[in-house]
Amino acid sequence: MIAVWLIAAAALLLFIAGSVLCCIACLRVPMGDISDEAFLKKSNFNQFAALISQSAKQTAQLPMEDWWTESHDGKKLHANFYSCENAAGTLLMAHGYRSSWHVDFSISIPFYHAQGFNLLLIDQRACEQSEGKFITFGVKERMDVQKWAAVLGQKLGEDHPVFLCGLSMGAATVLMAADLDFAANVRGIVADCGFTDPYSIMKSVVRSKSKLLPWKPMLALAGIFTRLYAGFGLHEVSTLDTLRRTHYPILFFHGKKDDFVPYQMTQQAFDACTSEKELILVEGAGHGASYLAEQARVQSAIENFLQKHLPKETEE
Repeated sequence: MIAVWLIAAAALLLFIAGSVLCCIACLRVPMGDISDEAFLKKSNFNQFAALISQSAKQTAQLPMEDWWTESHDGKKLHANFYSCENAAGTLLMAHGYRSSWHVDFSISIPFYHAQGFNLLLIDQRACEQSEGKFITFGVKERMDVQKWAAVLGQKLGEDHPVFLCGLSMGAATVLMAADLDFAANVRGIVADCGFTDPYSIMKSVVRSKSKLLPWKPMLALAGIFTRLYAGFGLHEVSTLDTLRRTHYPILFFHGKKDDFVPYQMTQQAFDACTSEKELILVEGAGHGASYLAEQARVQSAIENFLQKHLPKETEE
């Protein structure tokens, strides 16, 4: 009888752990005032808070419009559109997990804008001004990217060049969208430190916290709860699958000292990709910090990639 009770207690604890893991990982969390210096210092880029603030001030001087659309499942989605005179194209930019474009892209926005591109900086679902109770690790967010691309096609014309760009979960999002059909002239994808799929990144994070945690049953139960509450499965979409089907050229980045998303995940994605591709691994760069660690090298690679894949005169 004692053994039965012990098994029942262990099963209950695992059930609770799976539920808690689902809630901790997926539930919307209030972001606070993203313009506040204290918030920036809590970010992954805390040592670059001053640079982020300076770039944010530069960004604030650019012409901006609030754009809204509705997701495929009825969520109201928000983005900031920064226009560029005589733009060569538009970069659709997706921020990372429980972050914001202010933190993830503030330093790089002036560079991108100076290259002659409009910027559509989206608030991922369940973040900032976009609706949603649950983050889905790119599974539903990829459909939001598809919708935003359609909005760009409607507003700027179907021939207007569009590049999909993302950092961390934003990179996973645009890579998961790589096999979708777009009602826009998508020319390529830039992905910085993305993970391969929800299950793999949860497994990596749980195991990094403690080698003793029973991660297999915990994740199995967490997957049940993500399906029940958030409407997605942990194995539902993998970049390793979408990249085997994509035809878009892709530029991959990852810092080799990333202690949140292992750089091997980008290596796996690069290896799986069957389209034109380029991989840049940055020594000494932590999570999302490749641009900061080797700014000249990364800027040069991005500039060359964008210019290479803009429409040529023979296409016009």
